[in-house]
Amino acid sequence: MLSIEELIAAIPHALLRVDLPGLGPRLEGKVRDIYLAGEQRVLITTDRVSAFDRVLGAIPYKGQVLNQLSAWWFEQLAPLAANHVVAVPDPNVTIAREAEALPVEVIVRGYLTGVTSTSLWTLYSQGVARPYGLELPPGLAKNDPLPEPVITPTTKATGGAHDERLTCAEVVERRLVAPDLWAEVQRIALAVFKQGQAIARQAGLILVDTKYEFGLIDGQPALIDEVHTPDSSRYWQVEGYEAARSAGEEPENFDKEFLRLWFAQQGYRGEGQPPPMPPEFVAQVAQRYIAAYERLTGQAFVPGVQPAAERIQQTWRKGL
Repeated sequence: MLSIEELIAAIPHALLRVDLPGLGPRLEGKVRDIYLAGEQRVLITTDRVSAFDRVLGAIPYKGQVLNQLSAWWFEQLAPLAANHVVAVPDPNVTIAREAEALPVEVIVRGYLTGVTSTSLWTLYSQGVARPYGLELPPGLAKNDPLPEPVITPTTKATGGAHDERLTCAEVVERRLVAPDLWAEVQRIALAVFKQGQAIARQAGLILVDTKYEFGLIDGQPALIDEVHTPDSSRYWQVEGYEAARSAGEEPENFDKEFLRLWFAQQGYRGEGQPPPMPPEFVAQVAQRYIAAYERLTGQAFVPGVQPAAERIQQTWRKGL
């Protein structure tokens, strides 16, 4: 594990953007740069960090952790689900097949949790019948494991808008996804989530919930984007979960929620100018990302060289 001092020293060199002259149009997401290259995409995961739909700074090596951890997960899950990865030639770079993204994000939940007014736990605790169209047994407490993982889909947010929460029935009723395809997407998502939970448990982590994005490649559903990273999934530590519940406290998050909670403690909720992140806090967040990588993969994280435009051009061509 890199020390706090090493991570603070790396902050000024965090990767914020890579320009690739002559390589297709460039799309900038919240945390990655995407270059279109014919039927493939060059995905560059940067160290930019977002919370509350805003870019709030940079966490050193975050991009390398997300890129390499997601690639590792895709390998573990390959027997269960096709994915878009062609090659991972660089610590920050994935070459991916172009996919027709489905207009629905698939949220899979293994625990009854949440703090917002529309969270599954809030609706359940208020006595809402069939929250998100789900049949949940009575008597569950906050942060209890659900009898079986459930799916609460959302539309893909655009232009800074919030995701629109849906039931599985509404996905079909509104013709967002064809019935047979939606049934297959749900089957794959639940199988992948259960396998993810098993792998995480072996690493001393609880995979609480996650977001999957699916696309069509050659007409068949495939996982795209990233999978089971601290940005796309919520994790708790096994050793602290029971103790927190016994004490009536929230389990400690081992994911990006750690960052969001810090901003909330500073009084920031996503409006106006966010407070600056002190270097010591930035380093702590970086350690969380690295620790998740090391626990899950069983490998020590070794920082790679920041990608240079010329080298990415070369690795992309090799990936073809």
